[in-house]
Amino acid sequence: MTANHTAELATFTAGLEYDAIPSTTRDRVIQIVVDSVASAVIGRTGGEIRHIENLALNLGGEGSATVVGAPQRLSMIGAVLVNGYQTTAVNVCDVFHPAHCHITPEVLPPAIAVGENIHASGKQFLTSVTAGLETVCRVGVALNFSAFRERGWHAPGVIGPFGGAAAVARLLDLDAEGHRNALGLAGSQSGGTIAQWGTPTIKFHQARGSMSGLVAGLLASEGYVAGDNVLSNPSGGILSTFSDGGNPEALTAGLGENWELEKISLKRWPSGSGVQTTVSSLFAIIEAHDVKPEDVERLTIYLPSGAYKLHGPMGWDKKFNAMLSARYIASVVLHDRRCWVDQYADDRRTDPSVDAFARDRVEVIEDPGLATTATVTEVYLKDGTVIRDARDRPKGDPEDPYSLEDTIDKLEDASRGILAPERMQRGLEGLLNLEQVDDIAPVFRQFSTSEPAAALG
Repeated sequence: MTANHTAELATFTAGLEYDAIPSTTRDRVIQIVVDSVASAVIGRTGGEIRHIENLALNLGGEGSATVVGAPQRLSMIGAVLVNGYQTTAVNVCDVFHPAHCHITPEVLPPAIAVGENIHASGKQFLTSVTAGLETVCRVGVALNFSAFRERGWHAPGVIGPFGGAAAVARLLDLDAEGHRNALGLAGSQSGGTIAQWGTPTIKFHQARGSMSGLVAGLLASEGYVAGDNVLSNPSGGILSTFSDGGNPEALTAGLGENWELEKISLKRWPSGSGVQTTVSSLFAIIEAHDVKPEDVERLTIYLPSGAYKLHGPMGWDKKFNAMLSARYIASVVLHDRRCWVDQYADDRRTDPSVDAFARDRVEVIEDPGLATTATVTEVYLKDGTVIRDARDRPKGDPEDPYSLEDTIDKLEDASRGILAPERMQRGLEGLLNLEQVDDIAPVFRQFSTSEPAAALG
């Protein structure tokens, strides 16, 4: 008999208790929550937010659910849609490299909306987020990513809904059958192709994945029945339909002992995931050699094939494209010694010196021999000196992680000009102490721009 990996995963998430989560994993989840909120706050500066907000209002109107960094509250589905989009809007959210997938935009928004609605405790919330993060990562590692990408799929819209569904199901305390139905309903909404690359629609995959997870969890809570093995069923299962069958055993191997969510990478710089290592390399060169643009004859960046296809030929005529362009990013980082949203403003992208340097002095070359997250940067100075930096992974990867303090700095940077400092500090205090919070709603409402500050429960 074929193993039902969907049911096994559902049984695990349904039975997950906070005290069973290792302390190191709990700490990591709290850091991921802080990082996700920071990404959503700065996402308010994304150019398409008004379109998403108008859609959210048309779908559900105003309501009681918090929209991070915004003055209004929306319906639950509207808030999830907007928060999901904001988290990924400026390319500074997390990434799970084994599946090339942003994770938190699909998991945190539905967990926040439902958690607020039921006045969940901090422990309930963190347990549900842990279940959601682990579920997406498990589905991600079970895919054969190369076969998945060859078919043209984009991971957040395909596997992301499973994380939101698992988080909602855990918050609503559904039994194992309810969790299995939630996963089945999530899989019925999977979709999104890489053909949208270079357009804002690629980010909509995350927002829609978040919304799909919410719908799946809520509908499952009504007792709605779905297929019993949406993940590894050889006929129409996610792994066989979107990939080549993948590795179903990875869905459940070592559950509760090996936490795939700990492999999630965090990002400090707004840029495509495939060029995060390049940014890390550039900052290392600047710090070690004090290189200035006027010293450089040419700069050569070697990228692995996957990253090259997405980031090598990309131009910078639009803000979103610039965040994906290896040539532009190299130029602006070298000029500004900084990589934040300011570096992608219209006046910066069109600055003659930055633009000319990117066009004339930066070369990006495909190197099929490089590992997926690797990069090599060579800087040829006018005095004949050659500086070479080679690295396998970006800063923020689990093997070269950011500290919690780094993530707090990110939230402070993200909040500047959007949230009042006292609100940000109160919200941060709540996030760092979620284990002791009786009701998460006042915590997340600190990140609204109009909600009166209230004592945290």
